[in-house]
Amino acid sequence: MFIATSLDGYIAREDGTFDFLDPFAGHEHGYTAFFASIDALVIGRGTYDTVLGFPDWPYAGKRVVVMTRRPAEARHGETFVAGTPLEVLEVLDGFKHVYVDGGAVIRQFLAWHVLDDLTISIIPIVLGGGIRLFDEGEGEHPLELIGSQSYANGLVQVRYQTIPDERAEAPARRTAGSHPPPAPNRTRRT
Repeated sequence: MFIATSLDGYIAREDGTFDFLDPFAGHEHGYTAFFASIDALVIGRGTYDTVLGFPDWPYAGKRVVVMTRRPAEARHGETFVAGTPLEVLEVLDGFKHVYVDGGAVIRQFLAWHVLDDLTISIIPIVLGGGIRLFDEGEGEHPLELIGSQSYANGLVQVRYQTIPDERAEAPARRTAGSHPPPAPNRTRRT
C-alpha cells in the first residue's frame, strides 16, 4: 500500500473528500517511482467510484481489479471481483507487485495477512474525524521499519514491512468467518 493519512489516522473526511491533501499535490514523495514498479492494482469500490470522477484515469497501463459486490460496467478494462483477498489474488496470479488501495481493501488484506509492505505519508494536519485508515478488526501485525523520510512541506513518510508473528492464530484454531492462513509469498502486495 502507498497511502496518505492525517496525523490522527484519517484517509478522508466523513463525506469521503480528501481536500486536506491538496497542498501536497504536485510534490514528488516517491509515488511516481512506486507506481512504475507495480504490475497491477486492487482497489475498493469507493476508491474506484472516486477515481472515475478524476479528469484522467490514474491507472492507465496497469491491470486493475475492483473488489465489489455491486454490479458495474468496466470503463478502462478493469475487472470486478467479489470475494476474499485470496480469491482476488487468484485473479492476479502471475503478477509480481500488486498495489492495494482503498481503506476497506487495505484493512482486509492486512487482516488476511496478505499485505507485505506499507508506505504511509503522514500529512501535518489533525482532522479530528473522518474515515480511518485502520479501524478495528485488522488484528495485531508486527511491522519492521524499512525507512522514513521527512519533507520540507511537513509531510513525513514511513515504510514498513510486515513480519511473521508466531503469536498469530494457527489455522486449525480458526473459526468460520475468521481469517485464513497466509497465502504463499509469490506475489508482493503493497
